[in-house]
Amino acid sequence: MTTPSNKKTILITGAGSGFGKAAAIGIARNGHDVIATVQVSPQVTPLREEAKALGLSNLRVERLDLTDPYDIAQAQSWDFDVLWNNAGQGEAGPVWEIPLDLVRRNYEINVFLPLLLTQGIVRKWIDTGVKGKVVFTSSMGGLFTPANWGTYVSTKHALEAFAEAMQQELGAYGIKVQTINPGAYYTGYNETMADNPFRWLDEGKHLTRRAELRKGFDDFFATPEGKMNPQEMIDRMIEIVPADTGKFRNVVPKAIEDMLKAHQTAAWDNTI
Repeated sequence: MTTPSNKKTILITGAGSGFGKAAAIGIARNGHDVIATVQVSPQVTPLREEAKALGLSNLRVERLDLTDPYDIAQAQSWDFDVLWNNAGQGEAGPVWEIPLDLVRRNYEINVFLPLLLTQGIVRKWIDTGVKGKVVFTSSMGGLFTPANWGTYVSTKHALEAFAEAMQQELGAYGIKVQTINPGAYYTGYNETMADNPFRWLDEGKHLTRRAELRKGFDDFFATPEGKMNPQEMIDRMIEIVPADTGKFRNVVPKAIEDMLKAHQTAAWDNTI
């Protein structure tokens, strides 16, 4: 493990699994100090043991449940210069039938609580002269909206707006803002999200048919675009998050970036 010339201390939320965990290990291997935070206490010790087994004394593991105000206050007291808002949760299913309490909860976890965490950290950086960086894990879904994914991707649309505003607002303080927009990589995150509607979808009350919705999800996951190897995205995250320079928006892979650009262009001619 070498010490990089731009050595950073990076707090990562949602590092108990998926992209967050793999990237936390990769970033620590590259010599940066990492505070890997996980949602629930049972995730803490296993990740600490894994870091120890890998010889990563620079990988610190803490609990940060965004729904716990004491956890948020504690995290805001730590010293670091990159905040990576990676934790998230997703609700899928038809937006015209999904229970509104689930929509509100998805916004709480994906938008309001990360914003609360970020506000406190950014103010501390400004008060103490830290020229830090905020990174948001958005999604390819932050830039387009497929049917039956509207609730989740709308939270990512909101993050895109907050990030774009913050980039302009915080530039004068030397604080940088970025988004990372993964395609549908196979981490289990999207697959688990696709299960969520089936806990509330009741054919006695709702018009959406369970079998049709399941088939739509399964057909997507069966395509090459629906089940990509996540290592490509992890490798890019390891590069992007500690970097002093780079793009504001980082869509991976390039084929998805091209698809999103074509979709946004076509939207101008969309008719009803």
